[in-house]
Amino acid sequence: MTSYTFDATLWLWTAATGPGQWQFVTLPEAVTDQIDDALVGPRAGFGSVKVRVTTGTTTWDTSLFPSKEHASFILPVKKAVRVAEGLDAGVKATFSVTVLV
Repeated sequence: MTSYTFDATLWLWTAATGPGQWQFVTLPEAVTDQIDDALVGPRAGFGSVKVRVTTGTTTWDTSLFPSKEHASFILPVKKAVRVAEGLDAGVKATFSVTVLV
């Protein structure tokens, strides 16, 4: 399994009806390119990629989602993780992402 570590700033997802409760980070372009190059075969729904993520002392399984708007993968950071790690929109943190096969 391949892992990628990067720093990213959390941002609040905004729907057509206004701000939502979901927060994401955008993966750096170089990391997105490496993941794209390493993947073989069909992906899960919506082109998602299953991953294990660590930030601070918290690790969880989730999926990366391709975003045309951001020209990259985006990573949802669930509320329980944000609370445990003291994260919120606008805060920069270090993330380690391992692609699960």
